[in-house]
Amino acid sequence: MVTAHVFIATSLDGFIARQDGDIDWLLQRDTSAEDHGFNAFIADKDMILMGRGTYEKVLTFDSWPYDLPVLVLSKQLANEPVPLALEGKVRFSNLTPKHALEQLATQNVHHVYVDGGQLIQSFLREGLVSDMMITKVPVLLGSGRPLFGSLQHDIDLKLLSSRSFPSGLVQSHYQILPQ
Repeated sequence: MVTAHVFIATSLDGFIARQDGDIDWLLQRDTSAEDHGFNAFIADKDMILMGRGTYEKVLTFDSWPYDLPVLVLSKQLANEPVPLALEGKVRFSNLTPKHALEQLATQNVHHVYVDGGQLIQSFLREGLVSDMMITKVPVLLGSGRPLFGSLQHDIDLKLLSSRSFPSGLVQSHYQILPQ
């Protein structure tokens, strides 16, 4: 069985990016002296599942930041070729979250990192997320792309831990309770 895990930062008002996808409010913060636990989080993951918007944002970075294989779930990109520089690192697929996890289970994948607002929302709606590490950044954006969207039913969470950092970031780890 493949388990899906989330590690993401939001503004205090719950946005993961500005309306145009910009994350300048996150990247310009000097938190380099703080260990927010990403390396520990990613250490036991076998693969990253990413939405198209996040993939396109990561392409704007100076270099590809991931060592793990990345599967981009996108109907729009599914039939596109992977850029040459990312061959062997990235694959595109139009599978649903459930079908992607089923396929990955046959490939000896056990733990995946799910990244991207709409993709996380899809995984949550299908009941496929095991836990979420959410870091709140002390900034109000007022509008933007929300981490959470509409749901057909409540999703109950159990707080596993919470910690604050000198920079003002507050990180909470939640387990998704079975429905």
